[in-house]
Amino acid sequence: MSSSEVRELEGQEARLTLPRFTYEDAWTLGTLLVSLARERRAPVAIDVRRGAQQLFHCALPGSSADNDAWIDRKRRVVERYGESSFLVGARFRAKGTTFEASSRLDPDRYAAHGGSFPIGVEGAGVIGSVTVSGLPQAEDHALVVEALERLLSSYGADAG
Repeated sequence: MSSSEVRELEGQEARLTLPRFTYEDAWTLGTLLVSLARERRAPVAIDVRRGAQQLFHCALPGSSADNDAWIDRKRRVVERYGESSFLVGARFRAKGTTFEASSRLDPDRYAAHGGSFPIGVEGAGVIGSVTVSGLPQAEDHALVVEALERLLSSYGADAG
């Protein structure tokens, strides 16, 4: 992972800061992810949280309890670093090491693999997370980014 890829991931997080995040928004984001995953027949589990509260969870065919464990591990990275689990792992790789080797965190509790993304709200910072598990890490991450882009564009439609 190069420094330009790290900058690209940082840019995604800056661009995908939301104007608000309500319970209804959590439902919208979760159901967007379910729709996208079903279209692709993706065997994923999906989790949306605000703080410690789980606002949405869905497990699609082909996913397992193992995906829920991955969700927890990736989500803990977002909660600790305030950045996507993919970005945190990319930062370590850009330094020529790995998260597992250098973070000093228990790999049974933390995983800097793609798929968990901070829910950032303008003026409030990171207030939660959205996580997908079941695909290769870059695909988990891309699915979350696509859903957040759609959610963000829907806010513009609400204003009109």
